[in-house]
Amino acid sequence: MMTQIDLVFPGDEVAVEEEYLAAEGTYAEDGVVYASQVGVLQLDDKDCVARVLSHNPPNVLKEGDIVYAVVADIRNTMATADVVAKEGVDRSLGGETYATIHVSKISQKYTDDVSKELRKGDYIRAKVTGVKPSLQLTTKDDHLGAIRSLCSKCKTELVRKGDGLYCPECKQSSSRKLADDYGDVRID
Repeated sequence: MMTQIDLVFPGDEVAVEEEYLAAEGTYAEDGVVYASQVGVLQLDDKDCVARVLSHNPPNVLKEGDIVYAVVADIRNTMATADVVAKEGVDRSLGGETYATIHVSKISQKYTDDVSKELRKGDYIRAKVTGVKPSLQLTTKDDHLGAIRSLCSKCKTELVRKGDGLYCPECKQSSSRKLADDYGDVRID
């Protein structure tokens, strides 16, 4: 049998651990189960768990999600990025947004230098490959990689030229791991 109680708020006592275990949207402390989010309390007698189901659940990243991120730093064997959005979702992200991209996860082709494929400040589309112990991304697929890059000298938006990028102001070329639709993606 499943019992539903209308609305509970974070910190509300919803059950005791002798009868129900804490599940989604709840936590246990000193033998008492509390709500950790606003939502509808669901007491599941069959599985002996207490859940709080939110009408607007947090936008938490999981493996396989496509995300948009800004490259924050380049190191020898990896890049770090700040995830700013999840594809297809207008709500802000909840949870971890600091991610790493290992050199082996950047391109289908062999690369031993992260700075040949990504640069600090690049806007990228990536896929989440892991969330524990930390957020990990890949840009290996054709549709993944840089979607917008700026010139490191003059900050002009770089345009695609062949397999690389070109600055119309400085007349410099640079390489990147580009998404197949580089330059076609609108970023506001």
